[in-house]
Amino acid sequence: MSSTSRARLVAAAATTVLAALSLTACNNGTGTQDEGGAAGTSPSSTASSPARASNSPAPSAATDQSGTTGSSAATGSSGAGSTGGTATSTARTAVSKAPAAGKPVTCEGSVTRTVAAPLTRPVNHLLLTVTNTGSKSCYLYGYPAVRFGGAQSVPPVIEASQPQAVVTLAPGESGYASVNLAATDGSGANGHTATSLTVYFQGRSGSGSVGTGARPPLPAKGVYVDDSLKVTYWQQSMDDAVSW
Repeated sequence: MSSTSRARLVAAAATTVLAALSLTACNNGTGTQDEGGAAGTSPSSTASSPARASNSPAPSAATDQSGTTGSSAATGSSGAGSTGGTATSTARTAVSKAPAAGKPVTCEGSVTRTVAAPLTRPVNHLLLTVTNTGSKSCYLYGYPAVRFGGAQSVPPVIEASQPQAVVTLAPGESGYASVNLAATDGSGANGHTATSLTVYFQGRSGSGSVGTGARPPLPAKGVYVDDSLKVTYWQQSMDDAVSW
């Protein structure tokens, strides 16, 4: 055998021995350690996997929670709506129980219409008619505080004309007062013609005026007034008003 053939044979034998050793190594503890290494990686994977599983349900739970929260929010919103609805209902109930059907308010310019009409009998008298144009009853307290033209003060009231009860006007009803413009015998001083009139309304206390005043138009020629000017208390009927 040539030296070249021998060398090839030796090399082949060496390769066979190495292959056998390698096979033996795969079947001993080293192979198990390798599997253990893989198994070591696997727990890590497994540990990672529960984490993912834990995280995975979390989004799902979050979604469910979100859904539940959304549902809760919807319920809450619905509840809030319910509460709001209840509040609104309560508010509506309160409004329905308000003065519209019960408690009267003070009659004043913003809830009434005032008409001033000169009378032929009795002479030198002006009739004030106040009609409730509001949606609830109102009280006509005291007497009208009237100002003719640029007068600086209001005329006194005829005390004997005070009614037994405060005049109450339901919506659409009217109350009355008369104004004695001038002395019938011409004894009044400082007589003059007034072309404008403002009527102010008293409150419950009877001191000062409340709310908005009224400006009923007078006849184009005006009305004659003098220092004997005075008014009656508000009356429930026209007859009571013109009897003074």
